[in-house]
Amino acid sequence: MKQKLSTLVAQARGGRVVRTGFMDGDEIDRRLLNEEDLRHRIAGGFPDARRVVLTLHPAHIPEVDAGVTVLRLTPAQAAPAWDEQDFLVQLRRLELNEEQLGDVREERGSFLIAASGKAAQTLEALTTLGGRDIEVEEVGETAGRGSKIREVVVPSMRVDVVGAKGFGVSRAYFQQGIDGGKVRLNGGPARASSDIREGDSLSADGLGRIDFKRVVSETRRGNYKVELEVHR
Repeated sequence: MKQKLSTLVAQARGGRVVRTGFMDGDEIDRRLLNEEDLRHRIAGGFPDARRVVLTLHPAHIPEVDAGVTVLRLTPAQAAPAWDEQDFLVQLRRLELNEEQLGDVREERGSFLIAASGKAAQTLEALTTLGGRDIEVEEVGETAGRGSKIREVVVPSMRVDVVGAKGFGVSRAYFQQGIDGGKVRLNGGPARASSDIREGDSLSADGLGRIDFKRVVSETRRGNYKVELEVHR
């Protein structure tokens, strides 16, 4: 992925808007995206999406579409009710391009699915699925609990310190996640003693993702006030 991302970065710096298909968000090395003449957008339809679409464009283009939409598919009430596995089986029978399909979430008898391109158009036009009538509603390109900017004070830039403070959990609890391989820094396994820097992304299974925005200031006691974007 690193070599491919380098190619996409070069294309975007050359003046093009380039976009990937859905991929595992942990495969993206966000450090390669921190260029003054480059802008990027990562969208998966859900704040904590595992599969995302990366769009790159030159800095002179102020904004681009994320290319992702979330659709709510609601099967007609019938017994037995579908679970997520049943739904995925029916979805595969449509033979849609997997690179145009993102995360799927079950929500009170309905199913939310992130999609792009022709796959999104096909899903939006559905009236039946697996022999059942189905209602399709466009939710938008962002679903879930959302994200927020937080400023927290930390004594160091260690992953275990910043992660625990950013997610609002105990350091011991966060350390358990690190030891269990559930925490990733820029897509790779995180170590508690590693430093996190501006532009880094820290993700933890069950908690979400933290994007490290900047160091706001250093306090008189040698602590740091940092700005984090926390995605739940």
